[in-house]
Amino acid sequence: MNIRSIIILLLCIAPATIQAQSRGMQYFRPNDKRGINVFETTKEDTTPFVNTKVRLGGNFTQDFQGLKHQNNADTNFVNGVNTNKLIGISNSFTLAMANLNIDAQLEDGVRMNLTLYLSARHHAETWVKGGYVQIDKLEFLNSGLINKLMKNFTIKAGAYEIDYGDQHYRRSDGGNTIYNPFSENHIMDQFATEIGSEVYYHHKSGFIAMVGVSNGALNPTVITSQKIDTLTGKLNKSTPAFHGKLGYDKQLNEDLRLRLTGSVYTVKSANSNTLFWGDRTGSHYFLTMENTAATTTANAWSGRYNPQFSQQVTTFMINPFVKYKGLEFFGTYEIANGRKITELTKRTATQYAADIIYRFPARTENFWIGGRYNSVTAEMPFTTDAITINRVVGSAGWFVTKNIMMKGEYVSQVYNNFASTDIRSGGSFNGFMIAAVVGF
Repeated sequence: MNIRSIIILLLCIAPATIQAQSRGMQYFRPNDKRGINVFETTKEDTTPFVNTKVRLGGNFTQDFQGLKHQNNADTNFVNGVNTNKLIGISNSFTLAMANLNIDAQLEDGVRMNLTLYLSARHHAETWVKGGYVQIDKLEFLNSGLINKLMKNFTIKAGAYEIDYGDQHYRRSDGGNTIYNPFSENHIMDQFATEIGSEVYYHHKSGFIAMVGVSNGALNPTVITSQKIDTLTGKLNKSTPAFHGKLGYDKQLNEDLRLRLTGSVYTVKSANSNTLFWGDRTGSHYFLTMENTAATTTANAWSGRYNPQFSQQVTTFMINPFVKYKGLEFFGTYEIANGRKITELTKRTATQYAADIIYRFPARTENFWIGGRYNSVTAEMPFTTDAITINRVVGSAGWFVTKNIMMKGEYVSQVYNNFASTDIRSGGSFNGFMIAAVVGF
């Protein structure tokens, strides 16, 4: 989609949008400060349905990067170029990222979302992230039994962000970084958009459950694969991916909220699974630990680790979240097992992360200070050797208004046990990040 198409689209929906912005949407996560610590939408029916309406929203992030990196990898000349020499990086503004969010209230309890990446590191041009329909009511079926059931159930269908784990609700997604108190996501970033459906069950006790099925791939195709699975010796076949979540989320009293969830995602055979490499926007750490031939677009995932489980993967995640007054703790324990199509055996990758955030003053919580520790240990392809990557981050931020946020961080990341022929051998980067963020 080019800029002319976007302008025409905005002009067409502008009249409805102007009227809809103030009325709100049903079962909706706000794109501003109010969306912080919102996970799956609840069954609270707080917005009356009037008629079909459209809401236009957006996210914008401008980063200033002050990072430096180093390594001690062996020299490796290819066509006269040392591919293990790090590219020179300096303090500077990075590419601004922006998202466009279109939400439509189609019917009472039926909402559609469409999100576009207007500018992102991996795709500087406009790309569609995905779109889905969320159904919280089915009153148009005129069934008393179904209406009663839908008081506890939610259905989502389309090309959507897979609800594996809780971390994806807090991550930076292109221009949308307002939910994230840090600049970047986990080292092993759990994010994928796939075609499928999810069904949620909510109980007033705080119990939540979800089951989902998807196509297991970012880019679906009807072309028969010509790739041979090394393990089976047969042509590769794409099978459905399944995911699910069980948990408890309850505001126990005015001061204390407790949430604990466990999630699973599994696919037996995929065309090219991207659960840990599905971000089409890219990292907010630009060109760290990349070589001299790297470009912003082609090497868009700097600072992250992809375990390369493209053929087969089964992964589990546990996320505790506790908020007492202004103090928050969010944790992650993840263990993933999988392989590439050219591997005979599966490998394991384990990830730990802990965020501690303190928001102040009471009632407004417009400021915060926080810290994160993140560690990944993973077996590399075609070897039993395991590598480790550790990251420590300190952060501080300010909500100027509910739509405008400023944040800064200091980050230090260290790479251990990589082979001397790998550019990440003896590698590390550290420094500061500053970001201006808008969400509406």
